[in-house]
Amino acid sequence: MEKNNKLSVNIAGVEFNNPIIAASGTFGFGREYGELYPLSELGGISCKGTTLKERPGNPPPRVTETPGGMLNAVGLQNPGVEHFINEDLPWLSKQGTRIIANIAGSTVEDYCRTAELLNGTAVDMVELNISCPNVKEGGVQFGVTAEGVEGITRAVRERCKKPLMVKLSPNVTDITEMALAAESGGADALSLINTLTGMRIDINSRRPIIRNNTGGLSGPAVLPVAIRMVWQVCNKVKLPVVGLGGISTWQDAVEMLLAGAVAIQVGTAIFTDPYAPIKIRDGLLEFMDKNGVKSVSELTGGVRPW
Repeated sequence: MEKNNKLSVNIAGVEFNNPIIAASGTFGFGREYGELYPLSELGGISCKGTTLKERPGNPPPRVTETPGGMLNAVGLQNPGVEHFINEDLPWLSKQGTRIIANIAGSTVEDYCRTAELLNGTAVDMVELNISCPNVKEGGVQFGVTAEGVEGITRAVRERCKKPLMVKLSPNVTDITEMALAAESGGADALSLINTLTGMRIDINSRRPIIRNNTGGLSGPAVLPVAIRMVWQVCNKVKLPVVGLGGISTWQDAVEMLLAGAVAIQVGTAIFTDPYAPIKIRDGLLEFMDKNGVKSVSELTGGVRPW
């Protein structure tokens, strides 16, 4: 797609041709979708969550449908950061889209080392996934306390030379506290929300459907929660916010932008319609043309609360 200045957005100094980004975990490293359409049609790709070493992920079953969405406990299956750098990045960097490396880890040092290895690469931005178990703290998650969020953000910020976007977990008492903690830790941008923790039970076997017992709930069911949290965060921090969680139509995208997001990520919708991001982009452009909106950034934060 040729650059359309109406749709271009700037996130922490990185210029995106349009505000539609494929969400981490739903798009792999882009190869499969690259067979369907040029990845340059997208503003960017947030790659599969990548860890320092290869991870096999959780045992199956690890995905199930739910009303209005799905549950997953894939467990960050990925080939490791060096494989990503050597095998996936050379191909990705030729696709004409922005590349966001989503990184995860079990310890602070794992995160820092992974970020460090990406410094000299073609990655445009690092997305810090802080919703992973912290082994050193007995399974507590980094992303559920303000101290944890600020600490991990600050540590990675010191070692990461790329723009740093922190992805926030919604499984917290006050999302704005976490956002402020990431901001004070040195984040350049925020993305939210990650999945909500959920569970389904097979009534015949009486066992949880997911082998991990619980999983992350995503899809249209979480959209109202995501919009509410993005709106709250955008009223508290000065950082650019990328909104995600249940976006499956261009109308959803407009809502998320009005709530304060500068760009959006599309995830679960891609599983039912791989062309969803393209349709959302085209619908957004049509909406702008009909309403005399000259730049997508004019929509950001345009909600008029009662």
